[in-house]
Amino acid sequence: MDKARNYNVKDVEMLMTAATLIENAIANKTFLQSKRENWGDSYFEDIKTRIDTAIQVHLGIDGAKELRNATQEVATIQLAARKDLAEVKVQIEEDFKSEPGFRDEILKQLGFTTYMEGVRNSSQESMINLLFQFKTNLNENLKAAIIAKGTAAATLEAIVAQADALAGTNVFQETQKGNRKNTTVESITEFNAVYDTVISISRIAQNFYKQEPTIKDQFSFIKIAKTLKNSRATKARETKIER
Repeated sequence: MDKARNYNVKDVEMLMTAATLIENAIANKTFLQSKRENWGDSYFEDIKTRIDTAIQVHLGIDGAKELRNATQEVATIQLAARKDLAEVKVQIEEDFKSEPGFRDEILKQLGFTTYMEGVRNSSQESMINLLFQFKTNLNENLKAAIIAKGTAAATLEAIVAQADALAGTNVFQETQKGNRKNTTVESITEFNAVYDTVISISRIAQNFYKQEPTIKDQFSFIKIAKTLKNSRATKARETKIER
């Protein structure tokens, strides 16, 4: 029987969140160590090393910092893609409104009909699917028809480039690999141990900083995980795509 995980996010997301939280602890360790005797010396640094080792040994990814950098690369691509996709969608809707059948077929063929709502809700999976369907189905004839109505060729080409860039990121490649990999009981045991240690730090530190909400949020496992998973969810909401 498979060993149960103590957390409800993906392994890589849990470890990235844990690493971020521990880095925040290191940045605030003077205060934290004054509140807890057993958090002294190199306590937080040792946990950071343990997390980095778990990522490298059990997930085959060389370092938490590199993985988070790759995640931010995906975030940058997604923010640009949301803007370009919104621009193209509204132009297609307006330029082909006198040909509703053709308009709807274009939107369906390029992936807007199926995936745009998910993109609006900051779904990375929807973004990946939309970009790749757009790239695959934007043949020369369709591209020419859209450009002839007024959409800039550069915007269409930018979306295709974003699909290529996303496919090339380490985080995308590792996510795909992680979906196929059978994680061992040993790996899950170590992941659970890391999570249990970090979540205790999270809960205690949040209580210490209950009068300082900004710092308190730096120790919220849920908030950090959401930020990483949704690729800067705050910015995504600020740039919410209009219909």
